[in-house]
Amino acid sequence: MTRKNRLFIAIFAILFIIPLNAQYFNSNLTEDEKQIISSGEIYIKNINYHKYMCLNKGINANGDYLIEEIKELSPKYLAEVIQIKKYEGNEDLPQRLEALLNNVSDYAGIPYYSERAEAWYDLYTSAEIVNSKTEGNKTTIDAVFVMEPFDVVNEKIIMMNDNDSILYIATNQNKLRYLDKFDCIWPKKMKICILLFRDGDNWVLYGIGGVNAPRIPLFTERIQTSFINRINTFCSFIFKKLG
Repeated sequence: MTRKNRLFIAIFAILFIIPLNAQYFNSNLTEDEKQIISSGEIYIKNINYHKYMCLNKGINANGDYLIEEIKELSPKYLAEVIQIKKYEGNEDLPQRLEALLNNVSDYAGIPYYSERAEAWYDLYTSAEIVNSKTEGNKTTIDAVFVMEPFDVVNEKIIMMNDNDSILYIATNQNKLRYLDKFDCIWPKKMKICILLFRDGDNWVLYGIGGVNAPRIPLFTERIQTSFINRINTFCSFIFKKLG
């Protein structure tokens, strides 16, 4: 490698690599994965069980609340979606994220790619707020979605704003059926969460979602792919919309 090339790499690292604070993430995140996240890319990781979460306790109250929610869910299928954004130029990121997540009707039409069908569909064909209430720094939304092939999904969405941190948790309230053939998820057994917190000169976006669903012979892989891809799609869409 020439001196010129080494100099270019060093300058690139200084300008574009965003340091990842080790105190927020545990050893479940490898050094290679940290490098990917530090580059600013959206990183998606299927982990299956909550014990493999890379997020540490003690970040803030919202982070600890999220960890307990996932632990209580005890999912059989679980995935993390992580991205770091610079604080400079994104000072209003909490406000933009909160507004984006509050605008539930815009969830309809989020593009979703089905690996099995090898085709694009809507993640939600419709999204409607039934009730919304804000008390202090906490907003609770009751929403109804149509998500094929599971039809109607009633969700309770909770959002909490704590200084420079936003926490979003969506939990299903009804039983879901797969293609109207069999029950696959019981009420309060599916969650999608997004946590935003500040790390000095950076913002950290941490998405996680999972389902506590039975492993049904011949259908386990199909259900896992279907739900995990939907969770990844939603979190990635929100992260990209933030710019």
